[in-house]
Amino acid sequence: MSLRILKEARIEPSKKASQLSAQEVATLKDLIEKNHKIEGELKRTVMMNIKRLKDIGSWRGFRHIKGLPVRGQRTKTNTRTVRGNVRKTVGSGRKPPAMPT
Repeated sequence: MSLRILKEARIEPSKKASQLSAQEVATLKDLIEKNHKIEGELKRTVMMNIKRLKDIGSWRGFRHIKGLPVRGQRTKTNTRTVRGNVRKTVGSGRKPPAMPT
């Protein structure tokens, strides 16, 4: 997508961002704002898509509601980022002795 935008703006793709002139930056900004969803509009679209999945009761919607991985990842292990780093394993069960006061 970036190459398509640069071609449309007639900017060489090998050029670094620090080498762009103010006019080229303004051109890129205008093209992106006109032709693509960004920031608030993009977030709103994503939230509406998730809400639609929840409302129709799809499998992905239920996974979103429960806060579990949506795209088929395994859940026995490796879902700490989705679940909020919950560690459900228990140690030996013995508590260390209390310190005298």
